Order: sequence, then C-alpha cells, then structure tokens
Amino acid sequence: MADDTHGWTAAPGAAERARSVLAAAWSCAVTAEGTREELVGAHSVTDDGEVLLHVPEDSALLAAAICAPRGEPSAVLEFADVAPVPLRNRIRARLWLAGWFTVRDGHLVLRPTRVVLRQPAGAVVVDVDEFTAAAPDPLATAEARLLSHLADCHADAVERLTRLVDHGSLHGAVRVQPLAVDRHGLTLRIERVRSGGDVRLPFHAPADDVSQLTERMHVLLAQAGAASCPRPLQRQRADGEA
Repeated sequence: MADDTHGWTAAPGAAERARSVLAAAWSCAVTAEGTREELVGAHSVTDDGEVLLHVPEDSALLAAAICAPRGEPSAVLEFADVAPVPLRNRIRARLWLAGWFTVRDGHLVLRPTRVVLRQPAGAVVVDVDEFTAAAPDPLATAEARLLSHLADCHADAVERLTRLVDHGSLHGAVRVQPLAVDRHGLTLRIERVRSGGDVRLPFHAPADDVSQLTERMHVLLAQAGAASCPRPLQRQRADGEA
C-alpha cells in the first residue's frame, strides 16, 4: 500500500532505524580484545550516539580498556531488535557498532566509527555522521507496550486492518499479527503454514507521540471499515466457526 501524495518518507531511513534499535534495546553483546560479554540493562546512549557501558569493576572488558595501549581497545557491540509479539522469526534487525573504548568516570564509552544495520532486505553500512545526527523514532521506547496491547486486546482491529492489504498477500494466511510500528506506519506480519511475509500500512502523516499515533490508527481503521473483508480471512473465520 502506498500513497504518492505523501510529502514525507513512509518508512524510517537507515540512520533513524539504527538509532531506534539502539534506543529500544535492553541487552547487547560486546567483543573487545578477544573478550566477549553479554550485558543486560547495562548500557545507555547519549544524544550523539555514544554508548556508555556500566560494567562491574571486575569486568574483563574494563580491565582490557584500562590496560590496552592508549587505553583504547577496538570493540564491537551487537544489538538485536526483537519483535515484542510472539512470532516466528522475531528478530527484525541486528545492529553492529564498531569503534574504540575509552574509560570515563568508571564506565566504558564507545564512539562508533562504523555502523552496520542488517534487516530482512539485507545489510547496509550507515554513514557515521548521519548516525550521529539522527534521532530515534519518537515511538521507539513505547513500541513494545503499544504492539503487545494491540495484539492482546484488539485482535479484532488487527483483523479489520487486513482489509487494507492486497488480497493476494493474504493467500494461505493462518495468522496476522502486528510486527512493528513507528511514526511513519504500522507493519503487519502475515504468517502461513511454512512461510510468512510483511505488509506495511503507512500513516497519512507522521505520528510524533502516542496521542498522534492513536489518531493515525483511527484513520486506518476507518479506511479498513470502508473496505471489504478479504476472502482468505473470510474462509479462515468460517472454518474456525465450523
């Protein structure tokens, strides 16, 4: 589904997407000087994209940073973007940041010198200056709560939204779930017995906060209400009621 009259991008750019993954991630894997650690709830991000790792004093990573020449060992941080709704293939993207560690106030600080974002369409190297200047999607940190609520409490609305999906894309569908939402639109995951696909429903205008998102969703649902029910889902519903 597309609307050529939009004067704005109907999907986030790579730099914004990378910053959104970084903002929402709760854990990361860190590799530095041959040492690898899995950290949970141990990082924060500055406005310009620096990553601060809050590690214990006895962390091998901290020791490597302090003892390395110039105190700057090279490092790679890996973040996974996991869909909050139970699905097959829940990893929506992976983000790798490579750079140098410095020690600041007892914390490790990584300023990225290389940024790689891998999504289902493939991997892209994100320009570091664009990454530094970008801001995460305004809905990034609320997305998990919003999608879980939509899937758990409004399954009827999700089904109604399938009326906006091309009928051919719904062939063989056994389940449709919300996969992602950002200020530009909602993405649905169409699951089949052995495969699946994703369909994006762009908003008529960007949503910069949750209240605007609510209005954008109401517009989509109104559009869906005026559309006919897809035949594949009609048959699926009839089979379930039999």
